[in-house]
Amino acid sequence: MKHNKIFEPYFDQIPEFLSPLFEQARHPWQVLPLLKDFLKANLKTKNKALKTGDVYIDGDVFIDKGTVIEHGVMIKGPCYIGKNCRIRNSAYIRGGTFIDDDCVVGHASEIKHSILMKKAACPHFNYAGDSILGKNVNLGGGAILANLKLNKKNIKIGGVDTGLKKFGSLLGDDSQLGCNTVLNPGTLFEKNTIYSGKPLKSGFYKKDSGLKGFL
Repeated sequence: MKHNKIFEPYFDQIPEFLSPLFEQARHPWQVLPLLKDFLKANLKTKNKALKTGDVYIDGDVFIDKGTVIEHGVMIKGPCYIGKNCRIRNSAYIRGGTFIDDDCVVGHASEIKHSILMKKAACPHFNYAGDSILGKNVNLGGGAILANLKLNKKNIKIGGVDTGLKKFGSLLGDDSQLGCNTVLNPGTLFEKNTIYSGKPLKSGFYKKDSGLKGFL
Protein backbone atom coordinates (compact mmCIF):
# COMPACT_ATOMS: atom_id res chain seq x y z
CA MET A 1 0.00 0.00 0.00
CA LYS A 2 0.99 3.63 -0.36
CA HIS A 3 2.13 4.62 3.11
CA ASN A 4 0.02 7.26 4.85
CA LYS A 5 2.69 9.68 6.07
CA ILE A 6 1.07 10.30 9.44
CA PHE A 7 1.97 6.73 10.39
CA GLU A 8 5.65 6.89 9.33
CA PRO A 9 6.90 7.66 12.89
CA TYR A 10 5.17 4.52 14.10
CA PHE A 11 5.08 1.73 11.53
CA ASP A 12 7.28 0.52 8.68
CA GLN A 13 4.41 -1.38 7.10
CA ILE A 14 0.63 -1.49 7.48
CA PRO A 15 -1.27 -4.81 7.30
CA GLU A 16 -2.56 -5.11 3.74
CA PHE A 17 -6.01 -6.15 4.93
CA LEU A 18 -6.39 -2.89 6.87
CA SER A 19 -4.84 -0.56 4.31
CA PRO A 20 -8.15 1.18 3.39
CA LEU A 21 -8.59 2.26 7.01
CA PHE A 22 -5.09 3.64 7.37
CA GLU A 23 -5.23 5.41 4.03
CA GLN A 24 -8.15 7.62 5.01
CA ALA A 25 -6.98 8.60 8.51
CA ARG A 26 -5.84 12.17 9.15
CA HIS A 27 -4.88 11.48 12.76
CA PRO A 28 -3.46 8.17 14.02
CA TRP A 29 -6.39 7.48 16.33
CA GLN A 30 -9.00 7.81 13.58
CA VAL A 31 -8.46 4.22 12.46
CA LEU A 32 -10.02 2.71 15.58
CA PRO A 33 -13.60 4.07 15.41
CA LEU A 34 -13.95 2.53 11.93
CA LEU A 35 -12.36 -0.83 12.74
CA LYS A 36 -15.35 -2.82 13.96
CA ASP A 37 -17.61 -1.94 11.02
CA PHE A 38 -14.74 -2.55 8.59
CA LEU A 39 -14.23 -6.05 9.97
CA LYS A 40 -17.96 -6.77 9.80
CA ALA A 41 -18.01 -5.77 6.15
CA ASN A 42 -14.86 -7.58 5.03
CA LEU A 43 -14.43 -10.70 7.15
CA LYS A 44 -14.97 -14.19 5.80
CA THR A 45 -15.82 -16.41 8.74
CA LYS A 46 -13.45 -19.37 8.86
CA ASN A 47 -11.62 -21.29 11.58
CA LYS A 48 -8.42 -23.13 10.66
CA ALA A 49 -7.02 -23.06 14.20
CA LEU A 50 -5.85 -25.98 16.28
CA LYS A 51 -7.89 -25.99 19.49
CA THR A 52 -6.39 -27.70 22.52
CA GLY A 53 -9.46 -27.79 24.78
CA ASP A 54 -12.79 -26.04 25.20
CA VAL A 55 -12.86 -22.72 23.33
CA TYR A 56 -15.80 -20.31 23.04
CA ILE A 57 -16.16 -18.45 19.73
CA ASP A 58 -19.12 -16.16 19.05
CA GLY A 59 -19.91 -14.11 15.96
CA ASP A 60 -17.93 -13.53 12.77
CA VAL A 61 -14.38 -14.74 13.41
CA PHE A 62 -11.61 -15.56 10.94
CA ILE A 63 -8.67 -17.62 12.24
CA ASP A 64 -5.92 -18.63 9.83
CA LYS A 65 -3.86 -21.81 9.69
CA GLY A 66 -1.09 -22.58 12.16
CA THR A 67 -2.76 -20.68 15.00
CA VAL A 68 -3.14 -22.56 18.30
CA ILE A 69 -5.95 -21.69 20.71
CA GLU A 70 -5.69 -23.13 24.19
CA HIS A 71 -8.34 -24.22 26.66
CA GLY A 72 -10.59 -21.57 28.19
CA VAL A 73 -10.15 -18.90 25.51
CA MET A 74 -13.13 -16.68 24.60
CA ILE A 75 -13.24 -14.88 21.24
CA LYS A 76 -16.06 -12.56 20.17
CA GLY A 77 -16.52 -11.30 16.65
CA PRO A 78 -15.99 -9.51 14.49
CA CYS A 79 -12.39 -10.62 14.86
CA TYR A 80 -9.48 -11.50 12.57
CA ILE A 81 -6.60 -13.68 13.77
CA GLY A 82 -3.77 -14.43 11.35
CA LYS A 83 -1.35 -17.30 10.87
CA ASN A 84 0.81 -19.00 13.49
CA CYS A 85 -0.53 -17.08 16.48
CA ARG A 86 -0.61 -18.40 20.03
CA ILE A 87 -3.78 -17.64 21.99
CA ARG A 88 -3.05 -19.01 25.44
CA ASN A 89 -5.20 -20.33 28.25
CA SER A 90 -8.02 -18.06 29.48
CA ALA A 91 -7.32 -15.19 27.08
CA TYR A 92 -10.29 -12.95 26.21
CA ILE A 93 -10.47 -11.34 22.76
CA ARG A 94 -13.37 -8.95 22.31
CA GLY A 95 -15.13 -7.82 19.16
CA GLY A 96 -13.54 -5.40 16.73
CA THR A 97 -10.04 -6.83 17.05
CA PHE A 98 -7.44 -7.52 14.33
CA ILE A 99 -4.47 -9.76 15.19
CA ASP A 100 -1.84 -10.23 12.48
CA ASP A 101 0.46 -13.23 11.93
CA ASP A 102 2.78 -14.65 14.62
CA CYS A 103 1.24 -12.76 17.54
CA VAL A 104 0.85 -13.91 21.14
CA VAL A 105 -2.12 -13.25 23.41
CA GLY A 106 -1.17 -14.78 26.70
CA HIS A 107 -2.76 -16.27 29.78
CA ALA A 108 -5.52 -14.07 31.26
CA SER A 109 -4.78 -11.27 28.79
CA GLU A 110 -7.65 -9.22 27.38
CA ILE A 111 -7.67 -7.52 23.99
CA LYS A 112 -10.54 -5.14 23.26
CA HIS A 113 -11.16 -3.39 19.92
CA SER A 114 -7.46 -3.23 19.03
CA ILE A 115 -4.93 -3.93 16.30
CA LEU A 116 -1.89 -6.15 16.85
CA MET A 117 0.57 -6.11 13.95
CA LYS A 118 2.96 -8.96 13.15
CA LYS A 119 4.78 -10.55 16.10
CA ALA A 120 3.17 -8.28 18.67
CA ALA A 121 2.85 -9.90 22.09
CA CYS A 122 0.57 -9.39 25.09
CA PRO A 123 1.84 -12.53 26.82
CA HIS A 124 1.08 -12.29 30.54
CA PHE A 125 -1.92 -10.71 32.34
CA ASN A 126 -2.14 -7.75 29.94
CA TYR A 127 -4.97 -5.43 28.93
CA ALA A 128 -4.97 -3.61 25.60
CA GLY A 129 -8.09 -1.53 25.03
CA ASP A 130 -8.76 0.53 21.88
CA SER A 131 -5.07 0.42 21.01
CA ILE A 132 -2.68 -0.23 18.12
CA LEU A 133 0.47 -2.30 18.67
CA GLY A 134 3.09 -2.23 15.93
CA LYS A 135 5.35 -5.02 14.71
CA ASN A 136 7.38 -6.77 17.43
CA VAL A 137 5.82 -4.74 20.25
CA ASN A 138 6.07 -6.55 23.57
CA LEU A 139 4.14 -5.85 26.77
CA GLY A 140 5.80 -7.00 29.98
CA GLY A 141 3.78 -9.04 32.47
CA GLY A 142 0.86 -7.06 33.90
CA ALA A 143 1.33 -4.07 31.57
CA ILE A 144 -1.90 -2.18 30.95
CA LEU A 145 -2.99 0.10 28.09
CA ALA A 146 -5.83 2.03 29.75
CA ASN A 147 -8.48 3.41 27.41
CA LEU A 148 -10.94 5.48 29.48
CA LYS A 149 -10.41 8.53 31.68
CA LEU A 150 -11.93 8.47 35.15
CA ASN A 151 -13.94 11.63 34.39
CA LYS A 152 -15.25 10.02 31.15
CA LYS A 153 -14.28 13.11 29.12
CA ASN A 154 -12.88 13.05 25.60
CA ILE A 155 -9.22 12.14 25.39
CA LYS A 156 -6.87 14.96 24.40
CA ILE A 157 -3.33 14.57 23.12
CA GLY A 158 -1.12 17.65 23.17
CA GLY A 159 -4.20 19.83 23.46
CA VAL A 160 -5.90 18.16 20.48
CA ASP A 161 -9.32 16.68 21.19
CA THR A 162 -9.50 13.22 19.63
CA GLY A 163 -13.28 13.20 19.84
CA LEU A 164 -13.00 9.80 21.52
CA LYS A 165 -13.94 8.82 25.04
CA LYS A 166 -12.10 5.53 24.57
CA PHE A 167 -8.61 5.44 23.13
CA GLY A 168 -5.72 3.56 24.66
CA SER A 169 -2.22 3.67 23.21
CA LEU A 170 -0.45 3.55 19.88
CA LEU A 171 2.89 1.78 20.21
CA GLY A 172 5.24 1.96 17.24
CA ASP A 173 7.22 -0.96 15.86
CA ASP A 174 9.69 -2.64 18.25
CA SER A 175 8.51 -0.69 21.30
CA GLN A 176 8.49 -2.37 24.71
CA LEU A 177 6.82 -1.90 28.08
CA GLY A 178 8.19 -3.27 31.34
CA CYS A 179 6.25 -5.38 33.83
CA ASN A 180 3.25 -3.75 35.53
CA THR A 181 3.64 -0.52 33.54
CA VAL A 182 0.44 1.47 32.95
CA LEU A 183 -0.03 3.85 30.03
CA ASN A 184 -2.80 6.40 30.45
CA PRO A 185 -5.36 6.91 27.66
CA GLY A 186 -3.96 8.73 24.65
CA THR A 187 -0.32 7.65 24.80
CA LEU A 188 1.67 7.39 21.56
CA PHE A 189 5.17 5.90 21.19
CA GLU A 190 7.22 6.23 18.05
CA LYS A 191 9.20 3.21 16.85
CA ASN A 192 11.73 1.61 19.22
CA THR A 193 10.49 3.37 22.36
CA ILE A 194 11.11 1.52 25.63
CA TYR A 195 9.60 2.35 29.01
CA SER A 196 9.17 0.72 32.39
CA GLY A 197 8.11 2.62 35.48
CA LYS A 198 5.31 4.60 37.07
CA PRO A 199 2.06 5.28 35.16
CA LEU A 200 2.80 7.46 32.14
CA LYS A 201 0.60 10.42 31.28
CA SER A 202 -0.88 10.77 27.81
CA GLY A 203 1.13 12.37 25.02
CA PHE A 204 3.53 11.66 22.18
CA TYR A 205 6.87 10.13 23.11
CA LYS A 206 9.90 9.69 20.87
CA LYS A 207 12.51 7.01 21.49
CA ASP A 208 14.92 9.76 22.65
CA SER A 209 12.34 11.52 24.88
CA GLY A 210 14.33 10.60 27.97
CA LEU A 211 11.99 7.78 28.96
CA LYS A 212 14.01 5.44 31.08
CA GLY A 213 12.05 4.39 34.16
CA PHE A 214 13.42 1.20 35.66
CA LEU A 215 15.19 -0.51 32.78
